[in-house]
Amino acid sequence: MAGGAREVLTLQLGHFAGFVGAHWWNQQDAALGRPTDAKEAPAELCADVLYRTGRTLHGQDTYTPRLIIMDLKGSLSSLQQEGGLYRDKQLDAAIAWQGKLTTHKEELCPKNPYLQDVLSAEGVRSSDGVWRVKSTPNGTLASLPLTTAQTPTPLTTPESSIRVWSDFLRVQLHPRSICMIHKYNHDGETGRLEAFGQGESILKEPGYLEDLEDRLHFYVEECDYLQGFQILCDLHDGFSGVGAKTAELLQDEYSGRGLITWGLLPGPYRLGEPQKSIYRLLNTAFGLVHLTAHSSLVCPLSLGGSLGLRPEPAVTFPHLQYDATLPFHCSAILATALDTVTVPYRLRSSPVPMVHLADMLGFAGKKVVTAGATIPFPSGQSLPDTLVQLGGASPWTPLSACGDPPGTRCFAQSVVLRGVGSALHTSPLPAGPTLHAPSPLHACATGEEVLTQYLRQQQPRAVSSSHLLLTPCKVVPPYPRLFSSLSKWGSVPDGPPAGPAAESIAVFGNLGSSSALHQTLGDLAKELSRLDLRRWASFMAAGAEQDDLEEVVQELHSLAQCYRPTDSLAH
Repeated sequence: MAGGAREVLTLQLGHFAGFVGAHWWNQQDAALGRPTDAKEAPAELCADVLYRTGRTLHGQDTYTPRLIIMDLKGSLSSLQQEGGLYRDKQLDAAIAWQGKLTTHKEELCPKNPYLQDVLSAEGVRSSDGVWRVKSTPNGTLASLPLTTAQTPTPLTTPESSIRVWSDFLRVQLHPRSICMIHKYNHDGETGRLEAFGQGESILKEPGYLEDLEDRLHFYVEECDYLQGFQILCDLHDGFSGVGAKTAELLQDEYSGRGLITWGLLPGPYRLGEPQKSIYRLLNTAFGLVHLTAHSSLVCPLSLGGSLGLRPEPAVTFPHLQYDATLPFHCSAILATALDTVTVPYRLRSSPVPMVHLADMLGFAGKKVVTAGATIPFPSGQSLPDTLVQLGGASPWTPLSACGDPPGTRCFAQSVVLRGVGSALHTSPLPAGPTLHAPSPLHACATGEEVLTQYLRQQQPRAVSSSHLLLTPCKVVPPYPRLFSSLSKWGSVPDGPPAGPAAESIAVFGNLGSSSALHQTLGDLAKELSRLDLRRWASFMAAGAEQDDLEEVVQELHSLAQCYRPTDSLAH
């Protein structure tokens, strides 16, 4: 284990969480390669925060995510639950046995054609199913796919063919990563994990609980400086209950560590499905309240416009085109935002520990936070010029289904801008008279000063922390082609992007507590208070009662009061 890295253990709970996680790990993998240009900046992010080193039985060094995944039966497609790194362990066991052997072989599900196209475009050849080995920044070897080619072959398979997250996951996983829940089905209309109480009950069963505890102990005990856990958890279905019990377990066993939960919701849902809409509302509300009780911070993440029953249009981005009905697209955008706002506790130099980040953003009971991002951030001109052109409005597209109503007050925020070259950080004042007075941003001597001054102008009463990184966000295949080419970032294309796909983009991300949550949480409580849980017998049968519903309503009201616009910043 690399000395000095403050490790984080990631848990992905649910299928949409798997989609976001697959894009997240693909992006981490793309960033692992050594710089090819001598002028390229050294690594600003420490990969050892998220990854672990290991060794196969044959002495091959590996570099795999420090990760636990929980999902339902039928969600893995061609991905093997135990992975491929240590498969020779079973072979060695068979050789040691001298008795009669009977082999039962199940036909493997073929790889998704989209991932096959990606691998073909990169020149990857893997007839035996073992991924090729490449070097990593710390000199170890990683059983990971090669980096993308400079000019990839155009992909021909439609992205709509992707049904499960394992269809496009490129990263090799450790055998301890995947924990399947065989009690419920991923596909079909029966045997679904659809209610909060069902998810809670899973981790009340000794088998699943002991399995999770064993995996936690395996990863935690090898850490030198564990700073905490990040949970990616579905909020809209029964995995909200799984997440709540997992957060409670982590709080009990690893108190004092940071625990940041990202509550994930797929794109806008459709009308005409009353039971799914009600269950979505109930699971979201129960999940938010219980996760907040056991987490350092909880941040809902969604491209939808509302957490309540009334569906709102999906959010839009000025220079990005996506299909809100495709989880593959929605999860890619959320993963990109997540890759940016989590930068503070992944920095190689002067990182902000999870606990400190939570203390700054979650003071006075404000443990629910919102996220926003500018994807991509225009980077064709100087940073002062770009920020001035953004005007007085918030530059970020809201990503927590809370909106950004006029007059919203920010109490505290953590801001990350990445991918803007150092030559563009400042804009020297022109000599002689000018037609327009330069803004205070143009008088700043460094990019850090520019960003600090901008945040002070935007929210003068907020407690703000900012980070400016040269490292862009990687968006190589199988990331979907959502952007125009780098030379056309200033305009929105009329159709699908033409020419080579962008391989990296600049991103401007924000994580903060704001008065918008006062209305969002209050409205959620009002909608919930109008429900008669007795009409939804299957939800009650999963373990919830009317008294539980009333308690959740009261907790939401209490949370909402923490975000009143008149609150003082004293803390």
